[in-house]
Amino acid sequence: MTERLVVTDLSKRYGNFVALAPTNLTLKAGETVILSGQNGSGKTTLLSCIANLVRPSSGTVSVDAFDMAISEIEVRKRLTFVPDVQHYYVRMTAWEHLRFVAMANNVLEGFDQRAELLLRELGLWKTRDHFPHNYSRGMKLKLSLTLAFIRPFTVLLLDEPTSALDEESVEILLGKLETLRQKGVSILMSSHNPLIKQQFGDRHFLVEDGVLREI
Repeated sequence: MTERLVVTDLSKRYGNFVALAPTNLTLKAGETVILSGQNGSGKTTLLSCIANLVRPSSGTVSVDAFDMAISEIEVRKRLTFVPDVQHYYVRMTAWEHLRFVAMANNVLEGFDQRAELLLRELGLWKTRDHFPHNYSRGMKLKLSLTLAFIRPFTVLLLDEPTSALDEESVEILLGKLETLRQKGVSILMSSHNPLIKQQFGDRHFLVEDGVLREI
C-alpha cells in the first residue's frame, strides 16, 4: 500500500524545553490515525511541524515521496491542514475565501457547484456572503473545513475538528472523512471526542510531554 505521509525523527525544541521529542510516523493511503492527549501535550506542535507552519528543530516530512524541505510546493499541493484556531482575511466573505483557495489551487472548474454543496452540507449556505469575523466559533470551524475540502489533497491534518461542532455536524464530518478515506486520503487527526476515539481511526496514538506512543 502506498505510503502517503512519512515523518522521520521530527522534533521541536524551544531552548531547553522539548515540545516534541524525535517522532517517527508513517500513514499509508486511506489510513486514519487519531492523536489523543491532554492540552499542551504536543499534539498541535506535531501537526504544525508536519505542516511546516512551525519550523521543526530536526527531522523530515515527506508526502507522496516529496520532501517538505526540498519540494515544499509539491507537498503543499497534496497536504492540507485544518487548525484548531482559524484566521481569516477581514475584507473577504466566506464565499470569497472559498473562491480564493480554489483559485490558488487551480481548481476553479465547477467551483460554484462544489462550493454550494459544501456550504449547504455544513449549514453555511445562507451566510456565504458574511464576513467570517461575524461567525460563531463553530461556524468558523465549519468554514475552515470547507476551505480544506474545496481543493484536492492526499493527506489531511485535523486539529480538534469537532471541538466546536454540534452532534449533527460531527456526523456529517465523519461521513465526509470516511468518503475521503475510501478514496485513498490519509488522515491524521487530534481529538478529545470519545465517539471518534471509539469508532474512528485505524491506529491510535497518545502524546504525553511531547512523546508519541501507540495505544
